[in-house]
Amino acid sequence: MSTCVDSTCVIRFASRKDVPVILSLIRGLAEYEKLSQEVVATEAALEQTLFGPKSYAEILLAEEEGNVCGFCLFFHNYSTFLAKPGLYIEDIFVHPGYRGKAIGKTLFSEVKRLALERQCGRIEWAVLDWNKPAIDFYASMGAKPMNEWTTYRLTEEQF
Repeated sequence: MSTCVDSTCVIRFASRKDVPVILSLIRGLAEYEKLSQEVVATEAALEQTLFGPKSYAEILLAEEEGNVCGFCLFFHNYSTFLAKPGLYIEDIFVHPGYRGKAIGKTLFSEVKRLALERQCGRIEWAVLDWNKPAIDFYASMGAKPMNEWTTYRLTEEQF
C-alpha cells in the first residue's frame, strides 16, 4: 500500500478484525460533523456489510506507529455517460491530532491510484457546506464543486 509523505503512516485495506476501530472512526467523524445522534451502525452490521458474503464498500485505514489514525470508505458507482465505473468516497476522516501530516492527502492518493488501476472515469464525494477546512483541502488537490447538482435522499421510511 502507500506510505504517508510527512509522517510514518501506512495506508492499508481494512479487514474483519478492524471492525471495532472502524466503528470508532465513524463515531469520530459523526462527532466532528455534529451528527453523532445519527450513528446507528453496530459492529455486527459493519461486519456483515463490509466483510460478509456481499461487501458493499471498501475501507482504507491510515496507521501511524501501529495506531489507526484515519480512514476512507468508498465504493463503486457507474457513469452511463462515460460507460465506466467510478469510485464514490462516502467518508474520509483523520483524527484531529494527526492532521497536517499529509495523511488525508495520502488516503486520497491511494483512492486515485485504485481508480486508475480499476479504469474508473471519476471519483466523487460530498462535503458539508460549512466544512471550510475540508473544502479548502479538496480544492488544494484540484477538486471542483458540482454546484449545479442538488443531492436528494430517500430513507427506509420512504421506501
